[in-house]
Amino acid sequence: MTAPNPARDASPHRPGGPPPRGAHLEGPLEGHLDSAAQLMNRIAGQLGSRLSLVSPDGTRRPPPPALVLVAHGSRDPRTLATVHTLIERVRELRPHLSVRLGHIELNEPLLADTLASLAGRQDVVLVPLLLGRGYHVRRDIPETAAAVPGLRARVAAPLGPHPLLVETLYARLVEAGWRTRTSDTARRTSAVVLASAGSRSPESAADTRRTAQLLAERLGVPVVPAYASAAAPTVPAAVRSLAARGRHRIAVASYFTAPGRFAAQVAEEAPWICAEPLGDHPAMARLVLHRYDQAAAAPEAAPERTLVPA
Repeated sequence: MTAPNPARDASPHRPGGPPPRGAHLEGPLEGHLDSAAQLMNRIAGQLGSRLSLVSPDGTRRPPPPALVLVAHGSRDPRTLATVHTLIERVRELRPHLSVRLGHIELNEPLLADTLASLAGRQDVVLVPLLLGRGYHVRRDIPETAAAVPGLRARVAAPLGPHPLLVETLYARLVEAGWRTRTSDTARRTSAVVLASAGSRSPESAADTRRTAQLLAERLGVPVVPAYASAAAPTVPAAVRSLAARGRHRIAVASYFTAPGRFAAQVAEEAPWICAEPLGDHPAMARLVLHRYDQAAAAPEAAPERTLVPA
């Protein structure tokens, strides 16, 4: 009779046997491995950041412009938390990039203070966390930057309209219960209201309509823009208009960058499902960097403190 071989016979089903090759390690060793992996990732990111500032001939490159994300500001604490999470996503995608935050109002740091801290030290690209060409994008943000002495700044385009926004809107609708596969009958009775904050700016309204058009193409159903303030139609009016056309399965897409008063308002007005705001979706972080890259690559047309819209 062959003598048992402990090394040969040990298996995951036998206490005391070694785990099979590639098995998941649990307990204290697992924690050490996770810590080591995190440390290696941190070291790799720091090393990549330093190497990115060195030219092939060994000379040191100037640092890229700082990215200043410009948020509107809100009294709702969820808004600020969402913006901070989005910034962390941006930093994960571009670890060598200096990413700062400035608010137009209501929250600190205010945009003017953030820009003053960078004046004379580093070029900056301001990326508005706004969805269209409203007053803040056309006037407030450029004027705030221009008022800071010694600042070299460029203002990027607002986030919308853009296919990455449509990707995020679509994902949020699916999360809320929108079915990706429906019958032709269901599609003929379905529609979406694209609910946004609203603006008196014709350019901003045009940007929202363009986003609605892109989302309609993605969903294959009508998408009607509606507004929480400053413009018409309201969400209830848009719902009534669609229902009069035989569209009774109406979802609301929240065209807001973060949770807040307007997002809560339109959610209460939704006749069926209401998607969450755009928030910190990964596509939003990619879009922020896309707008940054566009503005950073634009040629300078004039000396110091010139703002170059993307």
